[in-house]
Amino acid sequence: MEQNTMIQPDWSKVAEVELVYKTKVKASERPLIKTSKDCYQTFLKVWDENKMEMQEEFKVLLINRANRVTGVYEASAGGITGTVADPRLILAAAIKGLAVGIVLGHNHPSGNLKPSLADEQLTAKIKTAASYHDIRVLDHIIVTADAYYSFADEGLL
Repeated sequence: MEQNTMIQPDWSKVAEVELVYKTKVKASERPLIKTSKDCYQTFLKVWDENKMEMQEEFKVLLINRANRVTGVYEASAGGITGTVADPRLILAAAIKGLAVGIVLGHNHPSGNLKPSLADEQLTAKIKTAASYHDIRVLDHIIVTADAYYSFADEGLL
């Protein structure tokens, strides 16, 4: 008679997931976001000015309930004409960063401030996905060295 043996899983072969939030910045020292201009100025501080007109990048400001920036997530860096931002990674960063709101931002190396159809579609996709986690997309800023475009100010959010 054969003996039935159960195969026991080897738990040492699975990935461990740990949620950690560490900050060394006092709440009062974090940038305060009240307007799209505040978003733009914050993005300018974290953007490498040497890449602004060379390479498209996508960054996300993580915002707490007091409208303070708790972190910046560098979502992607692409080429001259585009970059691919993964909504899942953006939301993972927002959740891990305990954000209640996020501000999306990307640069246009060409200096053109007009959002593309792809920009609008990605914004809508992230906004919908974020809403399932009670995270608000507060704005999407197109950044150039001289000026910015705000989706919120233009009624696109």
